[in-house]
Amino acid sequence: MKAKTALPVGYEAIQDKGWWLAHRFLILRRLSQAFFLALFLLGPWFGIWWVEGTLAGSRTFGVLPLTDPFVLLQGMVAGHWPEMTALMGAVIVLAVYALIGGRLYCSWVCPINPVTDAAHWLHERLGLQKGWQPKRHTRLWLMGAVLVVSALTGVVAGEIVNPITMLHRGLVFGIGFAWALVLMVFLFDLFVSRRGWCGHLCPVGAFYGLLGTGSLLRVSASRRAACDDCMDCFAVCPENHVIAPALRGKGAATPLILSPDCTNCGRCIDVCSVDVFSFTHRFDSHIEAPPRPEPVANKPAAGPIPEG
Repeated sequence: MKAKTALPVGYEAIQDKGWWLAHRFLILRRLSQAFFLALFLLGPWFGIWWVEGTLAGSRTFGVLPLTDPFVLLQGMVAGHWPEMTALMGAVIVLAVYALIGGRLYCSWVCPINPVTDAAHWLHERLGLQKGWQPKRHTRLWLMGAVLVVSALTGVVAGEIVNPITMLHRGLVFGIGFAWALVLMVFLFDLFVSRRGWCGHLCPVGAFYGLLGTGSLLRVSASRRAACDDCMDCFAVCPENHVIAPALRGKGAATPLILSPDCTNCGRCIDVCSVDVFSFTHRFDSHIEAPPRPEPVANKPAAGPIPEG
């Protein structure tokens, strides 16, 4: 093990860049998640109805409809044709996430993300084993199963047990049974499978991953030649299998993280003390040349030591 890998994750970044730059995207994500949740809570809690509804379907300022396209798709296969406003809302959401990255929803909007992040943090602090790790394509099978069950039963099956919807509706309209489901997700990630729910099982994440396959917003390891092998990016990334192709690529191999599994959370940017990673667009595949070593100053030839 190299000496750098034995340091606490993010230690070098804090020392070299300062605490804020080593945590900026994590903090901005928490503010973003709190902001979107607050918009929905303003109405039922304070009577300020800027946004009505939930993440599954809402109307902003009484004009702008927004619909979760995965919920809409479940309803359609269940035989419930949506109203035009719901279709318009789904098209808007589809366009936005197809442009900026589908799984951006998972790290910047979803209210379950802080729950699973907290479970992962505690998992690491307790030094627990990795646990059972389902195949990552399991979530794709679960997404397909949700659609099949919806078609067979005529109900929007995924929303009955979706912890995202349960938590959001619970906070807006009264928590009820939602606490039990959220607690189950937390305990699953803590004791059964490290990063198991978001990384391996969530059908909503699977859908948004497919949606953002061709998105413009990307993370690039354009300064990969400066990598010092501290491994901090792998330690903090919720989908760390996406890093190696961009970071370890040889020659002209693209430095872009193109996998639809990437959540664009920005934590790899935060914890990298040598700034290997940055946000860019999918057409920016430039690779920075490795830094040149500083020339060694010429020293005068050694002569006789003067006496006296």
